[in-house]
Amino acid sequence: MLAIFFICLWVSILIGFACSVVLAFKQGTAQVKRMHQIPCHRCDFFTNDHRLKCTVNPMIACSEEAITCRDFEPKTANSNAARKCQRKKCDGISLN
Repeated sequence: MLAIFFICLWVSILIGFACSVVLAFKQGTAQVKRMHQIPCHRCDFFTNDHRLKCTVNPMIACSEEAITCRDFEPKTANSNAARKCQRKKCDGISLN
């Protein structure tokens, strides 16, 4: 009789653990999906510098508040970031 009690207790603990793992996985997945909605790395104002991440809204840069940023400007071929990258590539080349 006592053995049946411990088996039932053990099974209920395993079921509780499995449910908590599944719940944690679902919450983690939802959090990852939410974080991937942050548009900062695709914005022209994003500097990719830890001291000043955004020149327009530095307080909300790379946070969940940035998902609804009104100042979002997509990076294009003529954006500041693209020109900066092109200058870096040309710095080592001498134009004789």
